[in-house]
Amino acid sequence: MLYSSIASLGRYCIFLTQVFRIPDKWKEFFKSLVKEISKLGVDSIPLVIIISLFIGAVICIQMTINIVSPLIPKYSTGLATREILILEFSSTMMCLILAGKVGSNISSEIGTMRVTEQIDALEIMGINSANFIVLPKIIGFILFIPVLGILSMFFGLIGGGIIAEFTDMISMDTYVFGIQSFFNEWYVWYSLIKCLVFAFIITSVSAYYGYYVKGGSLEVGKASTNAVVSSSILILLADVILTKLLLQ
Repeated sequence: MLYSSIASLGRYCIFLTQVFRIPDKWKEFFKSLVKEISKLGVDSIPLVIIISLFIGAVICIQMTINIVSPLIPKYSTGLATREILILEFSSTMMCLILAGKVGSNISSEIGTMRVTEQIDALEIMGINSANFIVLPKIIGFILFIPVLGILSMFFGLIGGGIIAEFTDMISMDTYVFGIQSFFNEWYVWYSLIKCLVFAFIITSVSAYYGYYVKGGSLEVGKASTNAVVSSSILILLADVILTKLLLQ
């Protein structure tokens, strides 16, 4: 088990050295980059918005129900909703969800190219297939992930605002005052930094599993599952490390 893990880590590092090289044709690279931004980033916007709205609403409801002490001010609901969304949900939880959507998409796409020998054809033509296929995916998703993170924060707060507006659990003025109270700008940057690291993990790990698929369609499915599981574990590990480094 230990030997297998070390061998996989070594092959992953070698894979990255192949990926991060200067593209042979910049025109083709930028065409692929725009395509990947649209496919991996823009197409993820509806999912991020819907989930963030509901999570924001749920957090607001739970905080309102549980903050019953007269010693705790009512505006703490808005403050807690903001902190939970910014510090954890809009970075870590959102990227765990995107690991299932984006990661499985990347792994299955590249895995299918491997089993149908499209990657072998690129190698025969003298093209660095890892660089040609994978680099636009990694760069494209890293460039767009801050947009998804900011959208998640915004619509999460909107979700809480909907509860404040259409229920009598908390007034809108109190909720907005809580959002504005004791705001720390560094928390937003902390969340975006985590998003960038998690985006790299999702794309590179998923591409690695897809690139080294052997067999047929069944193995492509297994590789996609392994990519999502491995990405999720590495995201949680990176979350602990980044939290210790950035919020110390």
